[in-house]
Amino acid sequence: LAQAGRPSQQNSSTTSCAPPTLATMDSNAPKLAKVEKVLGRTGSRGGVIQVRVQFMYETAPELAGRSLIRNVKGPVREGDILALLETEREARRLR
Repeated sequence: LAQAGRPSQQNSSTTSCAPPTLATMDSNAPKLAKVEKVLGRTGSRGGVIQVRVQFMYETAPELAGRSLIRNVKGPVREGDILALLETEREARRLR
């Protein structure tokens, strides 16, 4: 039964259960990267950890296998997976 003022849910064209394809995925979606190696602490008080990450194929086939050095705030260890919103910038190396 459809209530007055509310459309019925019988039309299947408005709701889709199909998985998103590369064409429909948002280009601003976070890209997943796995922490390969923890390089050390940086920042004036050591509150930032510098890590080397490698992009995973599932979320970014065009970046798969590429690795970057990134700064991470908070606890992180090898094997963790990070969701990166920005993939172009690379952190400067520790001195």
